[in-house]
Amino acid sequence: MSLVNKKYYALGTLINLTVATPAGEEELDAAYELIKNFEDKLTVNRDESEVMSINHLAGIKPVAVPTDTYGLIKRAVLVSRQHLGFNVAIGPLVKLWKIGFKGANKPSDTDIKERLRIIDPERIKLDDEKQTVFLEEKGMEIDLGGIAKGYIADKIKALWLSMNVETGIIDLGGNVLLVGPSVHEDKMWNIGVQNPVEKRDVSLGVLHTTAKSIGTSGIYERKLVIDGHEYHHMFDSKTGYPIKNNLASVTIVSDKSIDGEIWSTVGFYQGIEKGLALIESQPGVEAIFITKDLEYQTTSGLRDKFFKI
Repeated sequence: MSLVNKKYYALGTLINLTVATPAGEEELDAAYELIKNFEDKLTVNRDESEVMSINHLAGIKPVAVPTDTYGLIKRAVLVSRQHLGFNVAIGPLVKLWKIGFKGANKPSDTDIKERLRIIDPERIKLDDEKQTVFLEEKGMEIDLGGIAKGYIADKIKALWLSMNVETGIIDLGGNVLLVGPSVHEDKMWNIGVQNPVEKRDVSLGVLHTTAKSIGTSGIYERKLVIDGHEYHHMFDSKTGYPIKNNLASVTIVSDKSIDGEIWSTVGFYQGIEKGLALIESQPGVEAIFITKDLEYQTTSGLRDKFFKI
C-alpha cells in the first residue's frame, strides 16, 4: 500500500489531500470539486454566495437557502446562542479588523461599539419549514469561517468512504481529519501538534491516535502587529477585541471535524481552567491546551496519547 498526495489551494489556505492505493487521483480530485462547490456556497470573502445572499438582505427580508446550507447555519446559530465563545454573527467585527486580509487595522473604540450591537446571534431568525434565514438588522452578517472547514472535511470523509477509500488524510490548512487505519503496523496514526511560537510544521508534541479529527484554534494563524502590540484573529463578542488570556492554542480531538472547530473556539474563549472542565464533560471530545509559555494540559482521555517532543 502506497500513498498518493495532491496539494490544492482553496478556502483561503493550502489544502493537502492524501489517499492510500488502490485509491488515487480520481478520489483526490473528487474531494477538491466538493471543496470548491461548498466554498462557492458558504464563503463570505466574495460578493456572491448562498451565505452572502442572506447578508445582503439583512434587515430587509428572510432568504431561503438549500437544505445543506440551512442545516449548517442552524447548527452554528444554536451553538452561538449558548454564548460560550463561538459566534456565527461575528462577521461585522471580522470585516472591521480585517486581520489576515488586506487592509488589516486596529479600529476605533466607537466603530467597535457600533459592531457589538449587531453581532447578536439571538437576532438571527430561522424558519425550519421554509428553510429561511433572516438577519433582523441592516449590517448584520453571518460568518461561517469558524465552522465551514470542519463541515467540509466531514463531507469529504463521507465522499471517500462512499468511494471505498480505505485510508486517507484530509488536511484543510492544518485542520486534519483521518480516514481509516494508518499504514503503520499498529494501524495507529502519529500526528504532530503545532508549536505555536515556531513556523508551520514544527511540532510541540505528537498525538498517537486512531482515525480522528484533529483541529486547532491558535493565535499564530493570523495576526496584526501595531506599535509592538500583537492582535490575533479570535474575537471576544463582549469586548470586540481579540480574546485575552494566556493561551496560544487549543487542539481538539473528536470524531467529527465540525465538533473540533466548535470546541477549539469555545475552549480558547473559556481559557484553560473553564475550557478543560467544559470539554472534559463532552462525550467523545478531547483537548490539548497550550499556553504562550509552551506549558500544556490535556483532558483525561489524552494523557497517555499526547507526548511532548
